[in-house]
Amino acid sequence: MEKKIGIIKYRWTIIIATIILAAASIIPLITIKVNPDLESYLPDKMESKVNNDRIGEIFGTYEPVILIFETDDVLNPSTLERLEKLSSEFGKMSEFASVISLYTTRDIRSEDGTMIVDPVVKTLPQTPEEKEALRKEIKKNDLAYKLLVSEDFKYALILLNSNKTTKDKELIDLIYKKLDEFPGNEKVYLNGQPYLRSEANDKISRDIMILLPIGLLLMLLFFWISFRELKGVLLPFTIVLISIVVSMSLIPLFGWELSIIGIIIPVMMLAIANNYGVHYVSRYQELNALDPNMTMNEIVTEASTYLNKPVILCGLTTIVGVLGLIMSVLLPATQMGVVSSIGIALALILSLTFIPAILSVMKKGKVHFDIEGEKRGKIVYILNHIGRFVTDNPRFIIISFIAFIAISLAGLFNFRVASDFNDILPQKHPYNKSINITNKAFGGSKMINIMFDGDIKDPAILTKMSAYEEELEKMPGVGSVTSIATIIRKMSTALNDPSDPGYNRIPQTREGVAQYIELYSMNGDPSAFENLVDFDYTKAIMTIQCNYEKLSEAKLITDKIKALTKDDPGTVIGGYALVEKEMSESVVTGQYYSLIFAFLAIVILLAIIFKSVTAGLLGSIPLLYAVFCIFGLMGWLGIELNIITALLSSISIGLGVDFTIHIFWRVRSELSLGVGYPAAFQTAIRTTGRGITINALSVMLGFSVLFLSAFPLIKSFALLIILSLLFCLFSALMLIPAICIIFKPKFLK
Repeated sequence: MEKKIGIIKYRWTIIIATIILAAASIIPLITIKVNPDLESYLPDKMESKVNNDRIGEIFGTYEPVILIFETDDVLNPSTLERLEKLSSEFGKMSEFASVISLYTTRDIRSEDGTMIVDPVVKTLPQTPEEKEALRKEIKKNDLAYKLLVSEDFKYALILLNSNKTTKDKELIDLIYKKLDEFPGNEKVYLNGQPYLRSEANDKISRDIMILLPIGLLLMLLFFWISFRELKGVLLPFTIVLISIVVSMSLIPLFGWELSIIGIIIPVMMLAIANNYGVHYVSRYQELNALDPNMTMNEIVTEASTYLNKPVILCGLTTIVGVLGLIMSVLLPATQMGVVSSIGIALALILSLTFIPAILSVMKKGKVHFDIEGEKRGKIVYILNHIGRFVTDNPRFIIISFIAFIAISLAGLFNFRVASDFNDILPQKHPYNKSINITNKAFGGSKMINIMFDGDIKDPAILTKMSAYEEELEKMPGVGSVTSIATIIRKMSTALNDPSDPGYNRIPQTREGVAQYIELYSMNGDPSAFENLVDFDYTKAIMTIQCNYEKLSEAKLITDKIKALTKDDPGTVIGGYALVEKEMSESVVTGQYYSLIFAFLAIVILLAIIFKSVTAGLLGSIPLLYAVFCIFGLMGWLGIELNIITALLSSISIGLGVDFTIHIFWRVRSELSLGVGYPAAFQTAIRTTGRGITINALSVMLGFSVLFLSAFPLIKSFALLIILSLLFCLFSALMLIPAICIIFKPKFLK
């Protein structure tokens, strides 16, 4: 009682302190920065990042931006002229370390026993005959055919290696500016990490600006429909606003940046922070209906006495569940776990202090709750019928739930982990169109690099690299493999007749290799090899172009590479495809860790709360039910496990356990009055069920705003989290009561 009197006694101190906290938290929001770089989401010690850094130290930390030109025939003079001018202009720009196109790649051929190195396109074809002659020459050139021009000649490619000195948006704007300077009838598509980051950056900002206001508006509307009272709208809504501001301000305060995952944080606060305030308002309306003569101070004291313990326990379980995210390997997921947990803790504290403090200075409203549920409130009316049905048919309820989860689990046979993160943007986005074209026409959009160490002019090393190329090209999903060995073999075809032993072979001596390279330097561009070997020929790069859809296929390729190079000292395997692979594997690992952490923590907390291991195990049933059903439905719906959907388990576990705690708490209260299990659960479902139903629906409504996101991954997350909460709600209102009515667990007495 003293504690409750204390809250009322110091209400103005609580109110003023809360206002100051909210106002102070607005300042850091001005400094928040957006980070759309997926690679930075992994720890710096991850093997793929370490290897990429090692390769970058030798060959430069370049990022490719790919331009794909689509037309009826890329050998049309107008298209070739545009490609030539653009290649020349991009080559002059300091933002790019190198430009690769039909006009920078060489045609190595023999003429009178001499090696000739010319551009692939020497002159523009003026007649159909010249065009067809050029087409035949390109088809013979395996350095250009299917690499820079598609097999059907409908697509041509320009690869720009950015030196990472310019911001992504500025770089992409410069590219578009050049495209506008040299217009043409071709459709142009872009892909590459700078382009992806630029688009993602814009969409992150767009989501924050659009989703939050719409979500807040929907929440206001929902509170009004649920409570029909101004204080029932404003009190939980105020908690939501303060929690969002404080949690988002923590991101820059901790020195972090807002990621794609971070978009969910304010929406999560929108959905979760109202939970505890909703229960307080619901209890206030219930007490006002039970005894209209109670004063507001009496209602506040009684509501606090009844709600403090279960609300604190629900808050703790939610925080523990969300803290499961800190087990993720992905840095933004860990940061989300920390920030969201603090935001939820603040919402809990304010709901237990700020809301009663505000209520105590307000006048009582009209009665908005019918304890019998017949005259007012559709929710109570429906819950009343649910309670009767459950208590009359507990075995039927259990069998129905078992049948549904069995059907859902069959979907696990189709469950997949994302092998890449192209689905960050919509399929119709030009980025994904470019990816699809690259996969279809140019051997694949995924790149793996192998850096070899040693005397690269040594025929033994080159022969080994050539053998690796042949082995890897046989692998499903591998489109092309290119290295200095490819070029040396190409030279050998120009200097030898097909009947000669050295045709399409690596020379047998180091001097022979050096002679090939010298001949090329005399006839071609000496810098043409700088992307393949270092200056002193002690390091070489092999580039593997891949196209796969499953993580298992990526693993087969990388396992093959490791098997081939296991006896090669100093070999380093890198490339962005490996970053994506490790990120996908980290998603799976993090999912296991966070799920186990959250589940065990919840079981232990429930066991402590109700002083019973049975309570811990029984209370976890809705959580397990929801998680397994969702994973099964992901298989049925074709939704992959990715960096966003992997957040699902911890969040749904943290939220879903609240429903069961409130039901248990009310049933214990009813059983203490001497009623039986059926009657106790009917009352609990009708009364407390109203609060948790409004709570669940408000959380679902909050997350439903994510359907308006520009990111497909976040839309999928919205669907899954809503379904998960729905399963937890149904389990708390139907499955758990049915089990308890049959087995009558002692911890409830």
